Order: sequence, then structure tokens, then C-alpha cells
Amino acid sequence: MRPDIVVIGAGTVGAAIAYGLAQHGERVLLLDGDDGDFRAARANFGLVWLQGKGPGMPAYQTLTRHSVGSWRGFADALEAQSDMTLCYEQNGGLAFCVGPDAFDKRQATLQRLHNQWDGGEPDWEMVDRPALERLLPKVTLGPDVTGASFGRSDGHANPLRLLAALHAAVIRLGGLVRSNATVREITAAGDDFRLAVGDEIIVAPRIVIAAGLGTQALARQVGLDIPIRPERGQILVTERLGPLLPLPASGLRQTADGTVMIGATKEDVGFDLSTTGTAAGRLSRSAIRIVPALAEAGLVRQWAGLRVLTPDSYPIYAQSESHPGAFVAVCHSGVTLAAFHAGSFAAAVAAGALPDDLSPFHQSRFNVPQAA
Repeated sequence: MRPDIVVIGAGTVGAAIAYGLAQHGERVLLLDGDDGDFRAARANFGLVWLQGKGPGMPAYQTLTRHSVGSWRGFADALEAQSDMTLCYEQNGGLAFCVGPDAFDKRQATLQRLHNQWDGGEPDWEMVDRPALERLLPKVTLGPDVTGASFGRSDGHANPLRLLAALHAAVIRLGGLVRSNATVREITAAGDDFRLAVGDEIIVAPRIVIAAGLGTQALARQVGLDIPIRPERGQILVTERLGPLLPLPASGLRQTADGTVMIGATKEDVGFDLSTTGTAAGRLSRSAIRIVPALAEAGLVRQWAGLRVLTPDSYPIYAQSESHPGAFVAVCHSGVTLAAFHAGSFAAAVAAGALPDDLSPFHQSRFNVPQAA
């Protein structure tokens, strides 16, 4: 099969784009790297999250709002296409306020974000400690918890099931998914691109580069300068517990299997995937301060993953001016934005041009002279 389009990178971002393209009738080839690649998709917390998103960039809050609002329909369609369940729940989410000033600071932060966006009624509310206790009837909160912000649109899903379902759906829609297919080089050949994959050359008229931390080197070959860096995040997982946390929280959520995920650190350590006792201690102390009963839970796993961050942490969506058939998608919120990537973004790529409303996410926003 000669593909209409090749998506380079089979993580959550690339797989969602490939799924959307396949839904548009494109003959898609989705290329996955080798097992040694840095895979953010397999170290994801699984939140589908809106509250608190977009400080300094209202366009990102709008984009996130659009994706979160589309997630239920996206999940239903994907589950039907793949015969897999995503364990998606959208009953709201919490950001705990710990300490005497945290409640007021959180409220002020969210109000500033809402004023910046100016797009209607807030989708969040502040809940004091008594109201929070009613939301979490099986939890005895730590004495320092003063309340929380409650995001009405927030939710969570199983990120590994999401990734597997996207791959399965691409195949069912007639696409191909190839593993151990690292792209070594991209060259333009007339109206086509030639991709060197191992000893093979794959030719296609359009490509999407969504290769996470590998994006920068590949994008440079089609005339795009994409600034990105890694940030390590470590997560702890407890043994399976009885139902305890009915709502996901930023940094604390109970999965459908009963385990509690505790996370996540933000560490500027380059391409280091090590786990550390220091991080485990800090995460444990933070969780126990909120839910003291977790001190009795056994830890069964600790892992680290590398986020893909741009200089301002917001996504980059770009189309090459010198090679218009080449597109780039970079973000660190692959689960939250999966509905957007499979929907509007894939539709734009299928149509051959990115819309003007994605212009705030072009990498040219970083081309600002620095003050002396």
C-alpha cells in the first residue's frame, strides 16, 4: 500500500491523529519507533483536564475546552471502533488546597484565568472543607486540607487502553501500524517525501511528525525549527484498594482497577529516566498530607517518564512553508487533547492546511528578541 499520509510517532498524539485521518478515508501508515525510545504515552497520569489550563494563552484554554467537550463522543466512537473500553469518567475533578493560604490563592488563580479567557460562565467552583468531605465520604482528610477547586468538566481515562484502542481502530479503518520503524532521515522528492526507515524507503505525499522528543531532529529536515526539551515526571502506584476516591484529583487518582496513582514530579534532568527515593518520599508525604490513610497502603510500582515541553509548555502545531505536505504536532497533554487531535486537527491535515485559529500555536511565537 502506498500511503496517502505517514504519521511518524505512534504515541497518544500521533495515534490520535492517525485515527482521525483514517476516519477521513486517508490511507494511513503509522510508524512506531523502537523499544528504546522515550515514550511519554506509557507514563501518563490519565487525566482529561480543563481547570487551571492556559495561563498567559487564552487560545490554549479554548483549545482544551473544545477537546474536553468532545471527549465523550470521541470515547464512545473509539470504543465502538476498537471493541475496547477506555474507563473514561467525566464526573468532575479536584485540585486540593493544602495549607492556610492555598484556598484563597487557588480561587484567585482560577478567577484570573477565567477573566483572561472571558468566554462565559466558569466551569469550576471552590468547595470548602465541609463540602469536600461530602464529595469524598470514604476519605478522612488531613488536617491541613482547607478545601479544593472542583472542575465540572474534568475526568480521567486509562491512558494505556486509550493508546491500544487508537492503534486497533487505525488498523480496523484500513491503516497500517508498524513497530520498530524508526525514521532515520526525511528528504523531499518533488511532491513526495522519502522516509528512510531501516534499509527501506517509504514514499508518501504528506507526513505528520508527532514523534515526541524525536520531533526536533526530524522537523528540521523539512524546514521547521521546533524547540522542545524533556521534563521528568515520577509517579507512584499503590496496591489495589477498595473504593476510596470517587473523583480524580491533580496528582492523586484511583483507577478503575483500584490502584491509587500518586504524582507527579517536575524535574529538569535531561534524558534521565531514573526513579529516585527522594521523589518517592516527596510524593508520599504530599499524598499522606491529603489522605492520611494512604500511609497504610503498599506501594507496588514507581516509574518515570519524560514530558515533551516547549519553552512555554504549550503545544506547537505547524505546517512547513518550504514543504507544505509536512505537518508537526507537539504537546504534553496527549490524553486531554486526544479528541482534538483525532477531530479538528486531523481534519485540517486531511484538507491540506492548518486553520488560522491554530496560529497562536506556531513556533514563531518564540522568535521574540530578548531584552538586553
